[in-house]
Amino acid sequence: MADYIHDVRQLVGHAPIILTFAGGILVNDAGEILLQKRADYQQWGMVGGALEFGETTSAACQREFREETGLEVEPLRILDVDSGQIQHYPNGDVAQAVLVTYLVRAAGGQLNADNDETLALEYFSEEQLPPIFNAQHERIIANYFAARRSGSVLTNFD
Repeated sequence: MADYIHDVRQLVGHAPIILTFAGGILVNDAGEILLQKRADYQQWGMVGGALEFGETTSAACQREFREETGLEVEPLRILDVDSGQIQHYPNGDVAQAVLVTYLVRAAGGQLNADNDETLALEYFSEEQLPPIFNAQHERIIANYFAARRSGSVLTNFD
């Protein structure tokens, strides 16, 4: 399916559905994480997006980075799985978001915010994080930094 969510929404309208998303945390040499200023909310969040039918979470993470940042990334390990977000979209859609977040490393490409989903791309330290567009992304980012401070490998599987 070329646009799974669109096809499902044609059938169910704005009714609540469960969607699976994949994203990643890319860390630069200064320990800052890459965030995307999203075109849909005009606020900051992690790079990522919804799976297409038949796609794995790691493949979706790689595709979303390529589409939204111009970077090729390699997922290294799962950092977080969060299923506690009921998202209300600007167009009236409602979905429970299951987000699988990977720690990724850059494997090629060039950082480029010139696409329909991205207004800006910037690295942020924990102390200088901008307001984040939803609580799910906030939790995952906070869990990442807490795990890094404590030396833990895993952050959250909820």
